[in-house]
Amino acid sequence: MAQTTPNHTQTVSGWAAHDSSGKITPYTFKRRENGINDVTIDILYCGICHTDLHHVRNDWGITMYPVVPGHEITGLISKVGSNVSKFKIGDRVGVGCLAASCLECEFCKDSQENYCDQIQFTYNGIFWDGSITYGGYSKMLVADQRYVVHVPENLPMDAAAPLLCAGVTVFCPLKDNNMLELDSPPKKLGVIGLGGLGHVAVKFGKAFGHHVTVISTSPSKEDEAKHRLGADDFIVSTDLAQMQAKKRSLDLILDTVAAKHSLGSYLELLKVNGTLVIVGAPDKPIDLPSFPLIFGKRVVKGSMTGSMKETQEMMDVCGKYNIKCDIEKTTPNKINEALDRLSKNDVKYRFVIDIASADKLSNL
Repeated sequence: MAQTTPNHTQTVSGWAAHDSSGKITPYTFKRRENGINDVTIDILYCGICHTDLHHVRNDWGITMYPVVPGHEITGLISKVGSNVSKFKIGDRVGVGCLAASCLECEFCKDSQENYCDQIQFTYNGIFWDGSITYGGYSKMLVADQRYVVHVPENLPMDAAAPLLCAGVTVFCPLKDNNMLELDSPPKKLGVIGLGGLGHVAVKFGKAFGHHVTVISTSPSKEDEAKHRLGADDFIVSTDLAQMQAKKRSLDLILDTVAAKHSLGSYLELLKVNGTLVIVGAPDKPIDLPSFPLIFGKRVVKGSMTGSMKETQEMMDVCGKYNIKCDIEKTTPNKINEALDRLSKNDVKYRFVIDIASADKLSNL
């Protein structure tokens, strides 16, 4: 894959889980030297994604321990390789889910490397040199320039970090369904779940002039959905009367829920020919009744994180419209507490680790 094997000689401090208990502890490991196509990033912030929770607990049965999670990374470039043309020392940059791909398949050549059969992720993946990738719960990262994006100057680095996964994950299905074009007529967007992904989806929808409905099992979230985030409507999904009243009212629904659930009642909210896109990742199969599909000519599809081209486009859009994540900052010594709260959906709306605070804490 067109890169010589780098030497893993750089000692890095980070935080890892070592077994399915999911407990995070300090961990010292090795990263490769900066190669000719690489940039070295001093990590400032790293978001905590629900995927991190699944990986540290081995919910999907694919975790390679020890695992250093984190794929919502922002930081500053401290070194560039001799072939690097896109970045310079001091640049504000971000790294999302992708670390490597084959560079040769139809998807890679069409700037859709996120669908490459050989895609490798920022952590718990296998890099080109055969080593296991380690993520952003660490002080430093070496990344190929092809998998790094610029962070707009007006976006705060902490609130921009979750955009690298949560942001692009909801951006892509909106783009694919022609809802990010300013000259197109407003549509009706539904967002199931008001969490890390859902709250960003609301912000994108409103930035482009759409009517946004939040769908939640929690009536207590109506006030924050409408008054804090600007949603136009709110449906309590367990209220049958509300669900019945909103049948055939939405053009597109983004399902951000990461727990097992049935799609049947949500599909009824779609207009004829409407689309529901699954962007959450439950660890158990979801229920998909056939009648709501058949009698509404509806579509259910999935969407993963975006390509690097789409990720940069998303970041630029966020810079233009000042879209950022609502976050709660935490410190490396409180990662386990944050993960536990995340498992209970007790965060508004994304935890972000202040990586640099580790040095401050060690000096106390």
